[in-house]
Amino acid sequence: MLGLQRRRQTPELMDQPGLGRTAHRQALGGLARTNGWGSTQRCIWNALERIAQKRRLQHMTLLDVASGAGDTAIWLSQTAERAGLDLSIDGCDISPQAVEFATDRARTADCSRVRFFCHDFFSYEPLNSYDFVISSLFLHHQTEHQAQELLAKMAAAAEHAVLIDDLERSMAGYLLAWCGTRILTRSPIVHVDGPLSVQAAFTDEEARALAESAGLHGIEIVRHWPKRYLLVWEKQCASTRLSA
Repeated sequence: MLGLQRRRQTPELMDQPGLGRTAHRQALGGLARTNGWGSTQRCIWNALERIAQKRRLQHMTLLDVASGAGDTAIWLSQTAERAGLDLSIDGCDISPQAVEFATDRARTADCSRVRFFCHDFFSYEPLNSYDFVISSLFLHHQTEHQAQELLAKMAAAAEHAVLIDDLERSMAGYLLAWCGTRILTRSPIVHVDGPLSVQAAFTDEEARALAESAGLHGIEIVRHWPKRYLLVWEKQCASTRLSA
């Protein structure tokens, strides 16, 4: 019987070093399709737009950590352009094949405000901070210690906010991942990795506790379809810290 009371990390096929280029690109395309099926991108945008309006931000920068297929970065760039917002986006991923795939997609979509580069975020030291630092479907790949380090590094690199979206570990989430991946993509890698990702995922309250332990206090959690959550942390501005 499947037990989801505790998270269980199993190496995913997509993370294997010997994965061929064709299979990798097919899996990236499948992941992009499953992301489009959910409401992740819209939820990230809603939080970003709300914070930008509240803080009266005009020229914004964003770092997408572990940007994968680049679908979230491209979608945000296109949405910002339609909304008349000035948003420059960098996407960082450890996989050269993912960076190549995302760059091709951005070029096809004519997204000149999006740039992808290859780097391990855990060893990345940006020259300048970004207004927003986000990630999607990356947190569940980490051990608890790595997750705390990731959260702290994202907070240090963010001028205004950190937005992290991930799967919720639950039976409903597992069933949705199993069925959804088989409906939306032919990639056998995604068919295997989707349910494994749910088993490895944190619950939203576990993610909140990790964020608190990493120094990100005052977390907001937005639950959304399909059994995912968005973790929102806003950095206090100098005036707020002085008046506190």
